[in-house]
Amino acid sequence: MTEWNGAAGTPKRLFGSPVYDSTPMNRSAFSLSIPMQRKPTMNALYPSMMCVKPADVKQICAVFEETGIAGLHIDIMDGSFVPNFTLGVDYCRYLHEITSLPLDLHLMIDRPEEKLSWFPIRPGDTVSVHAESTRHLGRAVECIRASGGLPYVAINPATPVSAVEDILPALAGVLVMTVNPGFAGQKLIPYTLPKIRRLRERIEACGLENCPIEVDGNVSAENLVRMKEAGADRFVIGTSGFLKNQPEEELRRDIAAFGAL
Repeated sequence: MTEWNGAAGTPKRLFGSPVYDSTPMNRSAFSLSIPMQRKPTMNALYPSMMCVKPADVKQICAVFEETGIAGLHIDIMDGSFVPNFTLGVDYCRYLHEITSLPLDLHLMIDRPEEKLSWFPIRPGDTVSVHAESTRHLGRAVECIRASGGLPYVAINPATPVSAVEDILPALAGVLVMTVNPGFAGQKLIPYTLPKIRRLRERIEACGLENCPIEVDGNVSAENLVRMKEAGADRFVIGTSGFLKNQPEEELRRDIAAFGAL
C-alpha cells in the first residue's frame, strides 16, 4: 500500500495490521541434532505474519531482512483446537520463495503429528506443537525432528510447566502463551509471568544450556521487558508491538527500539 506525501511528492509505504512417557530423557541423545544458537546482538524478534496484510507481505519481509529480524512467526489455526482459521501450508511455501528468514511455525491444530508432513519445513525452521493438542507429544516432537525442523512445545496460559518438564531434554525450546490462543489484540494474562520464571528455573536446574523460552501474546515494549526479566529469550511481535500499519521509516525505528530493549 502506498501513501503520497503531498509536501515532498514522495511515496511512503504503509504496512498492514489485522485484520505426556514420564521417564526423563537423555539430552545427549539429541545434542548433535539441535544446533547451538548464537547469543543475539539484539532481542530475538519474530513478527506475527497474521498481523500483516497479504498485499504487504513481500515488501515487509524485505524490511525484516534488512533490520535483523530473527524469523517470521506463522500462526496455523484449524478452527478446532482454537476458534479461528488463519494461515496455511501454501502461505508457508510462499514465504520460503520470497525470503531466506527462518519460519517459526506455531501449529494450533489437533493431532499435529498426523499433519506435519503437509508443511514445507526448511532446516532452521522452528515448529511448535501444543502440549494440549495431542496424546502423543513425544511422537509429534520426533516428527518435527525427522522433517528437519527444530521442535518446540507450546503451552497455553493455564497449562502448568510440569506438562513439558519430562520432555525438555528433547526440545529445542518452549513457547509460552501469555494470552489464550486464537486471536490477536488480547491483553497479557498476569499469571503467565511467574510461569515463565518457573520454567526458566526448571530449564536451568536440568542443566539445559540451549533451551530458549519464546513468548507469544501482548508483547508490547513494556511487557517485553517484564518477560525478558522473567527469563524469556524470543518474542513474538504483533499489533501490541511494531506491526501497526506505520510508514516504513517508522517501522524500521520501531524494530530497532524493540531490538534494544
